[in-house]
Amino acid sequence: MRIETDIKLDYADVLIRPKRSTLTSRRDVDLGRTFRFPHGRAEWTGVPLIAANMDGVGTLRMARALSPNHVMTALHKFHQLADYADIDMEYTFITVGIGEKGESFLREYIETHGQPRLLCIDVANGYTQAFGEFIKRARSLCPLSVIMAGNVVTGEMTEELILAGSDIIKVGIGPGTVCTTRLVAGVGYPQLSATIECADAAHGLKGLICADGGCRSSGDVAKAFGAGADFVMLGGLLAGHDESDQAIIEKDGRKYLEHHGSSSKVAMDLHNGGKASYRASEGKQILIPYRGPVSDTIEEILGGIRSACTYVGAARLKEISRRTTFILVNRQLSPGVTDSTGV
Repeated sequence: MRIETDIKLDYADVLIRPKRSTLTSRRDVDLGRTFRFPHGRAEWTGVPLIAANMDGVGTLRMARALSPNHVMTALHKFHQLADYADIDMEYTFITVGIGEKGESFLREYIETHGQPRLLCIDVANGYTQAFGEFIKRARSLCPLSVIMAGNVVTGEMTEELILAGSDIIKVGIGPGTVCTTRLVAGVGYPQLSATIECADAAHGLKGLICADGGCRSSGDVAKAFGAGADFVMLGGLLAGHDESDQAIIEKDGRKYLEHHGSSSKVAMDLHNGGKASYRASEGKQILIPYRGPVSDTIEEILGGIRSACTYVGAARLKEISRRTTFILVNRQLSPGVTDSTGV
């Protein structure tokens, strides 16, 4: 047993300090990014937001709604092969789990549609030996694909998964709106610090990271980019919309949509025939007020990110991490601990 005494931070623990700017309007900010990858196909250009591969978020309707904005969707892993026929795969990840079932689906996809442009390999615990071995097999099957894999929260595992064949590492354990891993298992890592540390590790190998979870507002998304995230994945912020493909629930005169975690009992009942006796549920089910079409929400999120860029003088999203200084706001520091965390 050991105890790490370094302070680790979540998004709520900091604010971004404003800086002098020559920008005259939010309209002047360019949110587009162009990325090259250490293993996959040469280049991708777009707005680096990703709808999470969750029920009610990573849907076909969500992908169709977001792709005209050059925003990506990671489809949940319970779609059928035929569902991918008329989707813009330039902005859409197919998602698989690991093991025999995941590999079988991937091979069938390749036979039907060819190598996926974007492939997400998703597990709750990215620290297992089996996960790294699966990434190596997926890379051999899909040498041209851009592979995103996770989740992890530490620099050393970020490096290991990039060396195994991943291009983008999904970072986050426990920060999501409907994730209860920190409560049930006592495991996790504050999301801002995880993003900073994993980005530093990934960029040293020319890899990229996707900050996954913990964003309750567009300001949190801006903080993730300021911390060095290349991509930011959104779950709860994009739940509750028409594109969620769920029935509207009326309660006390208001409209709601259900939202649940991928490791919740609800999800296991839906997709796995129930929860196995040897495991605990690490997610919960909540009701989210009905929000209408996702286009309005995306517009607000993009506007918030542009606003953050103007406050720090970043004309392009690519510049925000170099222009960001975080101010600690929610913690009493121990004697001798400095109070500035700058990136």
